[in-house]
Amino acid sequence: ESESKKKGVEDLDLLRAKRLGFSDQSIANWYSMSTEKVRTVRESQKVLPAYFQVDTCAGEFAAETPYFYSTYWGQREAFSTKKESIVLLGSGPNRIGQGIEFDYSCVRSVRQFQREGFHVAMVNSNPETVSTDYDTSDILFFEPITEEHTLEVLRYLQPKGFVAQLGGQTPINLAPALVKEGFNLLGSTLES
Repeated sequence: ESESKKKGVEDLDLLRAKRLGFSDQSIANWYSMSTEKVRTVRESQKVLPAYFQVDTCAGEFAAETPYFYSTYWGQREAFSTKKESIVLLGSGPNRIGQGIEFDYSCVRSVRQFQREGFHVAMVNSNPETVSTDYDTSDILFFEPITEEHTLEVLRYLQPKGFVAQLGGQTPINLAPALVKEGFNLLGSTLES
């Protein structure tokens, strides 16, 4: 961090900073600038996360579990599906017995969107919920429920829309920023 602060954001090796785990918000704080400015510079340098499948079989045989995580240690490949995608934002780091209504609502919504013919992606960082079980959604992104991570998943998937109201206050608070970036909020409006 000290080494990076000596350089301007345009001269910063953003790929190295991202590989070391620094968020856009952290980098923005170094230079007293907006997160959006850092994101713009990062995108202009083509520093984007890649998404890799979690190897749930420890290399014993081919993993088929649709769990994905982001990393800056690889090349992004295009995402494709034959169906339109919907993204549901989970509640993030709740513990067992806490926020069960969020999990229940997310799972029921995934099932309904699937019945309506959509490819459903869940974004949630909590492995202790039914919404993150391998057989719930079509694809799961184990990502923090933050603006940066959620926005990157939405840009990667290019969904028809996203649902924020079912995961509680954390995804609800993200909805305005995601809508501002051009993504379609499904369900309750921002005003609601």
